[in-house]
Amino acid sequence: MSSGKPQAFFEALGPDSARGAQRFRPTTACIGPWSAESLHGGPPIALLGRALRLHPGDASMMLARITVEFLGPVPLADCEVAVEVVRPGKRIELLRAEYRVQGRVVLSAQAWRLQQAPGSSPARPPVFEVPPIPEIETTEFFAGVTYFPYGESLEWRFVRSSFTQPGPALVWARPRIPLLATEPLHGLDGLLILLDSANGVSAELEVLQHSFVPVDLTLNLHRLPQGPWFGLDARTVIDKSGVGVVSTTPFDAQGAVGASLHTLFVRPRS
Repeated sequence: MSSGKPQAFFEALGPDSARGAQRFRPTTACIGPWSAESLHGGPPIALLGRALRLHPGDASMMLARITVEFLGPVPLADCEVAVEVVRPGKRIELLRAEYRVQGRVVLSAQAWRLQQAPGSSPARPPVFEVPPIPEIETTEFFAGVTYFPYGESLEWRFVRSSFTQPGPALVWARPRIPLLATEPLHGLDGLLILLDSANGVSAELEVLQHSFVPVDLTLNLHRLPQGPWFGLDARTVIDKSGVGVVSTTPFDAQGAVGASLHTLFVRPRS
């Protein structure tokens, strides 16, 4: 990115010892397409994932499932992230994390962390053909959207569909900046920065005519992703009642890494 642009999605502000949390400041690179005061879900979800991934524990433990609940819009404001153990265990444990702004929880997450033991089971890898990365970068975003810093903070390469074309999408992307300037981008962080875009890239309705708000995101993993490029094979299904589901196969250069679901609340825009 050019000079003057944010160098990361978040700035670390240090611990809050009284609350047992870590404090962060989102940069403008987190801003979504609908309000200059609200964040896209991807970067704050990735910040929760990072906290869950780094929570003290045995090095053989891997995050195998993360479920995030959206409890309200995520404002462009300083936040704190805290993690606790819900169900301790040497081989299986459940963690919970919260993303708070001014004491209010706007995102909560639960994650299962499972012990990895190479050789403990036969491998049954998924059948998934990794598409080549197109040479042409996509720079056109949703019709009518003129300010989308989050979108500009990733490099997009569509294999199928686009931001302006409805229907199932197959897309590669890579963050142009890290989650935190002080750390190299971890593969899981990179995928989570991208993953909440699945409902946008596979939109079935015009974004200026309808809102399709995700109320949650679940990611199940059989292995951790590796960057720098991450992919989504995403499809949206919507019932006439205004409830929808986005199903996604996230992948990297080695193949599929798991499965993801969003639940959508769909309504006409007033």
